[in-house]
Amino acid sequence: MPASSELSEDTRAEETSEEQESILRQPKAVWAVAFACVVSFMGLGLVDPILPVIARQLNATKSQVELVFTSYFLVTGVAMIITGVVSSRLGIKRTLLTGLGFILIFSALAGSSSGVTGIVGFRAGWGLGNALFIATALAAIVQLSNAGTERAVILYEAALGLGISVGPLLGGTLGAISWRGPFFGVAALMTIGFIALTILLPRLPKPEHRSSIADPFRALRHRSLLTLGLTALCYNFGFFTLLAYAPFPLHLGVHALGFVFFGWGVLLAITSVFVAPRLEGRFGTLPTMYAMLFFIALDLLVMGIGISHQLVLICAVIAGGAFLGINNTLITTAVMQAAPVERPVASAAYSFVRFVGGAIAPFLAGKLSEWYFPSVPFYVGAAAVAVSILVLLSGRRSLKHVSPKRHESHSASNGALDPVLMRALALLIVRRRLRRAVDGEHPNLVSAAARLVPANGEESERERALRADQEILKPLYGRLLKKDLPEKLDRRAAKTD
Repeated sequence: MPASSELSEDTRAEETSEEQESILRQPKAVWAVAFACVVSFMGLGLVDPILPVIARQLNATKSQVELVFTSYFLVTGVAMIITGVVSSRLGIKRTLLTGLGFILIFSALAGSSSGVTGIVGFRAGWGLGNALFIATALAAIVQLSNAGTERAVILYEAALGLGISVGPLLGGTLGAISWRGPFFGVAALMTIGFIALTILLPRLPKPEHRSSIADPFRALRHRSLLTLGLTALCYNFGFFTLLAYAPFPLHLGVHALGFVFFGWGVLLAITSVFVAPRLEGRFGTLPTMYAMLFFIALDLLVMGIGISHQLVLICAVIAGGAFLGINNTLITTAVMQAAPVERPVASAAYSFVRFVGGAIAPFLAGKLSEWYFPSVPFYVGAAAVAVSILVLLSGRRSLKHVSPKRHESHSASNGALDPVLMRALALLIVRRRLRRAVDGEHPNLVSAAARLVPANGEESERERALRADQEILKPLYGRLLKKDLPEKLDRRAAKTD
């Protein structure tokens, strides 16, 4: 193979593997938090496969069973207000462990319940632990990650998607034995996560000042953050309708429901990690969000129209995971950049609005199906997501700073390129020109490169130039891309947040 081809392949390999390596090469503490996130987010989809079983065995109506979701989401949303207060006093590690402890205890208690009322109450306690954990976990991953804010959010969203996808699978598998099984299963897994965080997570510095309960409300004064929160409120209404109500009209067994929502969650995880960044980089944040919200509304509309066709419902549920995965990643990334407030405060304010507002969706879906027809909840969900598009459009001017395409965001606020970025680009140009030089072009460049390394026996000038590329230019280019450049850009981005 010609030497120029070898250089070309090396360069392409470096470019294509850069993003994957920066996401996967994380400290152990990041993976410990991510694992706990997976288990925590299992709570969202864990009970999906067993909802019909709980209703049947405990003699409950649809709306009564849906309170299992509503109590969880409502307490999660309200508790978001105190997460900043707690974490600024206890620190990130203690707050995470407190949240995990609540989830562990209340999931076990839910499995020990003898009626729907007990499950609903203990799910509320589970929601409190979930709030303390998830609001702090995102801040912890961003702080501990070595890949920058945007890719740390992608990792967080991947954990979310994996947890949501594995939750129904675990629920279906253990629920086939008993409806109590999934609750005890989460308690066991959360014990593992608790131990892992205790051992691997270092003590992280507390915020510079202690937060107050009023901070999230003050943060919502910023039009950009309020717009994103209200957008999430409306589209989560549709999201929670699909998640909590769809198991009833599907009329499937526990195992089958588990596999359907597993497919939904897998698509959510894949698109949040691999598809969302590509679409954002090509089309920008807001245009991509408009498109995804439209497809979510359309998906719910199709479910309403095809309510009597099981295959249509199955396909629509699974396809919905793709649109939700992309939108979740983009809106979470935007929230982290939307307002000039600390990230935990922004996350708490945003989550308060979206969870409290969307919490009514599961209970209302059950009531609407009892009052009218089984298809009505999907039509109402589609309408709510359509409203989210209008809300996002109304606040688009306040979100201009989170909307640029990714390649545009790599420039500084004054339009000048970062010196580290310039050095990386210069090295890339030199390496590519050297590739052409060894085939006869730019002989002066070959001579200059050859002088970078000492002569080695009968080695020709061309061979010395190639060795210089491999021993000096390639490692230097790699260090800039994998360490110096991301860190430098992340610091500059933080200054403009």
